[in-house]
Amino acid sequence: MKDLEYKIGIDIGGTNTSLGLVDTNGRCIKKINFSTSANKSIEEFISKLARSVREICMIDTHEVHPVGIGIAAPAAQHRAGLIQNPANLLWGTINIADLLKQQYDLPITVINDSNAVALGEMKYGLARGMKNFVAITLGTGLGAGVVMNGELVNGANGFAGELGHIIVEPNGRKCGCKRRGCVETYVSATGMCRTAFELMSSELDASKLRERTYSNLTAKVLYDLAIEGDILARKTFEVTGEIFGKMLASTVVSFDPEAIILSGGLVHAGEFLFKPTLKSFNENVLSSLRGKIAVFPSQFSDGEAAILGASSVIDINEPISAE
Repeated sequence: MKDLEYKIGIDIGGTNTSLGLVDTNGRCIKKINFSTSANKSIEEFISKLARSVREICMIDTHEVHPVGIGIAAPAAQHRAGLIQNPANLLWGTINIADLLKQQYDLPITVINDSNAVALGEMKYGLARGMKNFVAITLGTGLGAGVVMNGELVNGANGFAGELGHIIVEPNGRKCGCKRRGCVETYVSATGMCRTAFELMSSELDASKLRERTYSNLTAKVLYDLAIEGDILARKTFEVTGEIFGKMLASTVVSFDPEAIILSGGLVHAGEFLFKPTLKSFNENVLSSLRGKIAVFPSQFSDGEAAILGASSVIDINEPISAE
């Protein structure tokens, strides 16, 4: 086993953090997860992350010595190594690269999590060969990575592609970014739970959702009840899909992509989410673009595209391209 063939990719999410040991062929040969516990201190998180790095470097009885670590995180600043006031994490602004370097003397690169997903799709996934596409991740929030002409779009301040913070409802729901009405407060796991409770207060339909408190309602519960035929659970997906489809229609006007690739936990809802989303998308997209933009789910398991994308940018300078 050649140690120099391995890198570590890390995907920090609002709920869970995933690590993967990646070989030179872009294969994730070992993966582990742990709860991010965003309400705990950053020091506790780094300690847990460092232990997980040590764990993932053990293959059977052999210790792998990786050549570097790539970190995908929300609100990440690639050049500075910072995570800057992410909406769903309570750490403020931190230099995640420097903090982890105190534990490991390795090259450490930080990249926006949605950009990492786009890069993973572009290098190893469904977007291979594509020069223009948008990768959207639906989880605790909504993230997006945009690729145009074969390169990730970063913007002047590294925040290009923050589509989750497009305002779709003026004076709407309060967002973790401190504004109101952002699309991720409606189209995300947490947003769907909020929608479900609004429907329970405005609709008279019988529903097992009424047996739930907000603290024990999840997107998985909504999906399970939708399978059972629960009316309010299915309406929750319909409302979410309608908003999401309109957002996608606006996205293609801005970027004119070949395709939109969807990943994240909500994608597992399948037709419950896809059917109303595609209906709304087709009703609202420009007629000149109707039928020209493919919308489909990623083939990677949750977090894997971000892990692969993050691992691929170690020691790579901007611009990050498909070449």
